Amino acid sequence: MQGQVYSRLGSFGGAPSPPPPPSSPARAGGISRSPSKGAGSARRGGGAARRAARAVLAALLRRQAVFLFAPLLYVAAMLLYMGSVPLDAVPRIIARQPHGSVYRSPQLYQRLRADMDADNSTDALATVWRHTYKGGTWRPCIENGTNGLPESNGYIYVEANGGLNQQRTSICNAVAIAGFLNATLIIPNFHFHSIWRDPSKFSDIYDKDHFVQRLQNDVRVVDKIPDFIMERFGHNLSNVFNFKIKAWARIQYYKDVVLPKLIEERFIRISPFANRLSFDAPPAVQRLRCLSNFEALKFSKPIVSLSETLVSRMRNRSAESDGKYISVHLRFEEDMVAFSCCVYDGGDEEKKEMDAAREIGWRGKFTKRGRVIRPGVIRMNGKCPLTPLEVGLMLRGMGFSNKTAIFLASGKIYRAEKNMAPLLEMFPLLQTKETLASEDELAPFKNFSSRMAAIDYSVCAQSEVFVTTQGGNFPHFLMGHRRYLYGGHSKTIKPDKRRLAVLFDNPRIGWKSLKRHLLNMRTHSDTKGIEMKRPNESIYTFPCPDCMCRLNRTKYSKSQNSR
Repeated sequence: MQGQVYSRLGSFGGAPSPPPPPSSPARAGGISRSPSKGAGSARRGGGAARRAARAVLAALLRRQAVFLFAPLLYVAAMLLYMGSVPLDAVPRIIARQPHGSVYRSPQLYQRLRADMDADNSTDALATVWRHTYKGGTWRPCIENGTNGLPESNGYIYVEANGGLNQQRTSICNAVAIAGFLNATLIIPNFHFHSIWRDPSKFSDIYDKDHFVQRLQNDVRVVDKIPDFIMERFGHNLSNVFNFKIKAWARIQYYKDVVLPKLIEERFIRISPFANRLSFDAPPAVQRLRCLSNFEALKFSKPIVSLSETLVSRMRNRSAESDGKYISVHLRFEEDMVAFSCCVYDGGDEEKKEMDAAREIGWRGKFTKRGRVIRPGVIRMNGKCPLTPLEVGLMLRGMGFSNKTAIFLASGKIYRAEKNMAPLLEMFPLLQTKETLASEDELAPFKNFSSRMAAIDYSVCAQSEVFVTTQGGNFPHFLMGHRRYLYGGHSKTIKPDKRRLAVLFDNPRIGWKSLKRHLLNMRTHSDTKGIEMKRPNESIYTFPCPDCMCRLNRTKYSKSQNSR
């Protein structure tokens, strides 16, 4: 029997079969034993089981394809088993959302509020800034040009589009280009925008006379185009050659392409003009940008008058801190929340409101086929606007007590009554331009977004601490202006929003631990406040004193160009 089985196994495997093992001496030699009846029965039973197992194994080896169906048989058996078990008896696997992907700040505030209210041990206003500019004496650009201006190569007319600070960029770049090309600049025209809906002219926002006078030794600036020039074009501006210049064009393009046409036509237009000059430019160009932004552009007298009044009132409300106050630029308007695509309360009502706002402001942009929006990823990447509650948590954690006076610069806050309540609980001395000024005082500015933004800008510029909560032109210009005003230090808190998202989504963090992290973040802002300009950074955010104090300029005259 054994020989037959081994023979079959060998022939199936393709290898020669081994010879059968020799018979047991006991069986071959007829050695006689007299086992008991029970033992003999067990031996007969065991032998039958072995024979059955060998028979099954031999059958399987003959039909090797059966092994291919073994996984299917296993799966089928498992399905039959699972079908017999009630669903409520099967354990559910719940995936934990990544830290920082969900808005849980309200829960954190409720959990830590008692500890926070009991902690007023530090006064951050007295110790917030410890670093000073390390480049020596800050030498702002206050010198006037003394080389004189050669004959003008022609007139340049630009249209400044966008909001207050985008228009400011256009003005400063226009001054720099006009000076570089030795051209006469027409006071820039403000393009009416469908979003900002502000019909203000240059003189409504800025002091035009001061602008012209401050630049008189560097760039010619006139209020309007001379009649003898307009006669050549039939007094029709649309007949004037208009340059369509790509964004972030290098200054060399203006020399090689724009200057010859300027000399030929004597009058050119550049529209649109937002961001039409690279940040990377020669020192002479950078100096003109800085001179325009920090010296020549001064707000109009009505704006300056009201701003000074509001600053005085803020300092009176900050008597306990020696007249020092914090300013916060909060971007939590409905359109800002909608554009971010972030989720906050996450309810149906919020979703309907945000979908409607996105469709009104950016028709079809967020519903394009194939576009995938991941709110959790957006939040983890630090792109979600901070809520008023989160701003309050952050500032309290950074050591600012509930007696700190805060000036809040913002538009109309989304769901203001609900969202502003926690911030007012944490900082009851919070003020806005609407609470500081009377209705009569604000009336001349109220329906003009750029003029209202100019008031916010002025009050923020005079604060001891400026807090930016979202990117944009407003904080970038203000940080640079504060560097210019305060000896090279921006005195600005720019939080790490990626880190904040993780901290505010930590269900186990305690008040002391949270405060330690936020104090480190504040210290980091102090260190970063004295940074100098890096390559390809805006000169308006990082004014460079070395560039600003160089008065060497290249003036292109007609004779130079012809050579």
